[in-house]
Amino acid sequence: MTDMVGQEPQYEVFADEFLDHARDGLYNAHCDRPACLDLLGDVAGRRVLDVACGPGLYAAELVARGATVIGLDHSPRMVELAGHRVPAGEFRVHDLADPLDWVPDASVDLVLFALALEYVDDRVSLFRELRRVLRPGGALVFSRMHPTGDWLRHGGNYFDERIVEEVWSKGWRVRYWLAPLEQTCEELRAAGFLIERLVEPRPRPEAAAIDREGYERLSREPTGFLAIRAVPDPRP
Repeated sequence: MTDMVGQEPQYEVFADEFLDHARDGLYNAHCDRPACLDLLGDVAGRRVLDVACGPGLYAAELVARGATVIGLDHSPRMVELAGHRVPAGEFRVHDLADPLDWVPDASVDLVLFALALEYVDDRVSLFRELRRVLRPGGALVFSRMHPTGDWLRHGGNYFDERIVEEVWSKGWRVRYWLAPLEQTCEELRAAGFLIERLVEPRPRPEAAAIDREGYERLSREPTGFLAIRAVPDPRP
């Protein structure tokens, strides 16, 4: 196995299925999405860059709350779905291995980067790009799979950064990085960010009616996600 996830847009082959899954599903709609939106705070009148925007579920919420949204995703089908869902947004296909050279310096108030960090090979370079496009006083909010949950599923050395391949319950085959929390914190530091808040999202109470077993598990075990709000380090 190589030491890169690579540049294939993995979600392209199941983009429509993912939309159906994430629209109202326990993990996305009742755990990660509300946590990220809470960390973003009041977005009315703000310009938000939605990185790895997927089918536009977060973007729709942001626009409904008064934000202007620019979105990007590696999957052309995801970008198409996002455009249909959020006509007021501006979306384009972009590989996160490439610089965001179409986004000017200090041009967005907030960056949202939900559940896609694991698919990026050079995360420090990407974080630096996200810091570059943020205006003074801006913030980055991102989420990732909980590293403890990853370790419980895959075993081995928790501190060993490595790539795994996994087939999820719907038959979706994915390839992504496992990395300890320490590594993510160090990558943020190297890119010039300070962590302002870190949360371990638990599902909202109404999610119990969707999946009681999953709701109870996510409410007591670190098998879901982490969400972090980071701000540019003002020190020289």
